[in-house]
Amino acid sequence: MTATATDRKTDRETGETVELSVVVPARDEELRLSPTLDALVDHLEQTGAGWEIVVVDDGSTDATGDLVAARRDPRIRAVTGEGRGKGHALRLGVAATRGRRILVTDADLATPVTELDRLEHALTEGHAAAVGSRAVPGATLGDRQHRARELLGKAGNLVIRATAVRGIRDTQCGFKLFDGDKARAAFAASRVDGWAIDVEVLRHFQRADWPVAEVPVHWSHRPGSKVRPPDYLRFLRDLARLRRTDLLAVLLFLAFSVALYSGRVLDPAHRYLTDSLQDQNQWEWFFAVTADNVAHLRNPLFSDLQGFPDGVNLMANTAMPGLSVPLTPVTLLFGPAVTLSLVMTLGLAATAAAWYWLIAKRLTPHRGAAFAGATLAAFAPPFVSHANAHPNFVVLFMIPLIVDRALRLCAGTRVTRDAVILGLMAAYQVFLGEEALLLAAIGMLLFALAHTAVRPKEAAAAVRPLLRGLAIGAAVCLPLALYPLAWQFSGPQSYDGIDHGTAPGTANSLRALLTFAERSLLAGDAEATRALTLNPTEQNAFYGWPLALLALAITVLLWRRRPVVRALSATVLVAALLSMGPRVGGVPGPWALLDELPLFESVIESRVAMICGPVLGMLVALAVAERTAAGVTRTVRHAGLAAVGLALLPLVPAPLRSEPRAEVPAFYTDGTWKSYVQDGETLVPVPLAEPGAAEALHWQTAAGLGFRMPGGYFNGPYGDGDRTGVYGVPLRFTASLLQDAQVTGVVPVIDTAAREATAADLAYWRAGVLVLTPQPHADVLRETVDKLVGRPGRRVDGVWVWDLHD
Repeated sequence: MTATATDRKTDRETGETVELSVVVPARDEELRLSPTLDALVDHLEQTGAGWEIVVVDDGSTDATGDLVAARRDPRIRAVTGEGRGKGHALRLGVAATRGRRILVTDADLATPVTELDRLEHALTEGHAAAVGSRAVPGATLGDRQHRARELLGKAGNLVIRATAVRGIRDTQCGFKLFDGDKARAAFAASRVDGWAIDVEVLRHFQRADWPVAEVPVHWSHRPGSKVRPPDYLRFLRDLARLRRTDLLAVLLFLAFSVALYSGRVLDPAHRYLTDSLQDQNQWEWFFAVTADNVAHLRNPLFSDLQGFPDGVNLMANTAMPGLSVPLTPVTLLFGPAVTLSLVMTLGLAATAAAWYWLIAKRLTPHRGAAFAGATLAAFAPPFVSHANAHPNFVVLFMIPLIVDRALRLCAGTRVTRDAVILGLMAAYQVFLGEEALLLAAIGMLLFALAHTAVRPKEAAAAVRPLLRGLAIGAAVCLPLALYPLAWQFSGPQSYDGIDHGTAPGTANSLRALLTFAERSLLAGDAEATRALTLNPTEQNAFYGWPLALLALAITVLLWRRRPVVRALSATVLVAALLSMGPRVGGVPGPWALLDELPLFESVIESRVAMICGPVLGMLVALAVAERTAAGVTRTVRHAGLAAVGLALLPLVPAPLRSEPRAEVPAFYTDGTWKSYVQDGETLVPVPLAEPGAAEALHWQTAAGLGFRMPGGYFNGPYGDGDRTGVYGVPLRFTASLLQDAQVTGVVPVIDTAAREATAADLAYWRAGVLVLTPQPHADVLRETVDKLVGRPGRRVDGVWVWDLHD
């Protein structure tokens, strides 16, 4: 609790501790206010605790304000409103309170103050708010309101439960008790000026995971209600506004995603993302082959359509069965190019929306701040880089949900339920991308350690429910993921790990962390960026020095006021250090402790910097939210927002580059290949598909996956008893020879030994035909194959073929 919150609990005039503040909104209540104040004072005096009553005169035209002054009791105060409505009045009144608890009641006291004991009992049991209700068992009604009002009220509550506040049957009963500090935070964050303020505040409590109890009370209709028929329409308008901001945020995220993919999103089948290298071909193949397996009731975790005869372990190749399986109908109807485009475009927007939800719920209810933070969390430079080619690092909407559920476990309120849900979420994320889950776990662990150092007592209280919840979650997750994981790590074509070496970009440098990204709309430098990375899809840092300075400033300015800033800043710093690999500046770095461990040995260290994106987004959200803090002048507010804008401006990405896709030869699209490939045989592309040239995967997909082929682009074991992971297939003699001819443009020397080795390779591949498509050095390749098979090829439907049945 902050010093300011403590000060609120002491009445500065009487010196007594204010246990209860009562807020009464009043507009033209001259006739009803006095009896209400009498009843409140009589009841509060009997409690023996410190109390205060705050009456908000919401633009009255009668003597309502004079009635408060006439009391001459310093514990009864008036706050002058502006006649803008109940919501605005309550916002002013709650802000003026100092009580440990706050009771909000209507001026007519339709629910007698004697019902307060029921609400206090609910807060004593651990709830953050207790809502008086006329709609739960145990509630009693005295004089009833008009039948039409009752029907409108019931209909309104149905709409409220469906759109805004779940589980509360009566949000509009004017008798609610709140934890004081939580109420002040919720009302301060509210925007509604009208009757829907109750809905907005209760929605805030639910989003913050503050438990709310609905308590049965006695209620009697009082004449003189200020609710008029037009107010029902205004209520619906305000209810729509509550949802409109969130809907607008989601639509903007979708617009950002569409803009990023604008070069391909409208024509995915005929456009290729230039910087995806061969990954677009690979991912379209993954979606196509999974749909084909599902449609033919085959194992969705394996295929021998490429890499023949050994095949491909799809579970070990991040084929995202969590999406590729359920999207099978889309793939079969519209093709894998459309499916991949939808997954990446909608997945990126969904990820931003999930971060927006988490930030608004856990850090700040300020929607503008949450929007700024979520935009950075989802569209940070590393994610834009991976947006070229890696949906497993773009579709991350489950990660914020997993983070939130882990935080719920720390609260210890519903451990079993939250743990089961967490286990199901983790299992689903395994089928979306295990490396993303591993990075998220690293990030959460770093934050937990930092938070423990900052708030040791809170951390100690959370240990037991967290460990118990994680055990239950593991018990739920493992049975669901055990067989696929066993297939991945010990099934056909499984491997032990992939050594990515020490090439530039495998680990980040300080320069890589502070340089602007290649895809920066304003400051990108492709030459400088690519010198620090593996390739355009692995630019895993490049946050820019202005954002680093902004993060430092946020940390310094909010260090004392917001302990969470300390934990977030430590998380960013350690994640950045980990991403710099096992050696930092010539000395062992923190990654050296993890480098040789299973799973970690296959991680590209620079990817750990992706953890920084969402965490920096949270820091930015907290900074933007500070502009509404008490005591912040307009000059400081504008200067702070300008600093945030200037730091984020260089991160705005340009649309991803795309280019027209080469037409697939008619040999594949018209089905001509069927005359050359018999059952059990393969079609051998010239040269074979490999990680640097995998267009043959696209041809195979365009042919309806009707034939198998050797070679390909996937992760698998080196072979011959060596389980070391490699990209593609270790090249046999013929594959290596054809690749050399294509690269050098020189026909190799072909002798008897070469022909015999080729014959052995073709037999191993069970080849039915060799196919050469138009490409650079095609004449060299055609002459090479002519010499290898001992006869010239034939031109058929746009390609050269060598029928091995002749």
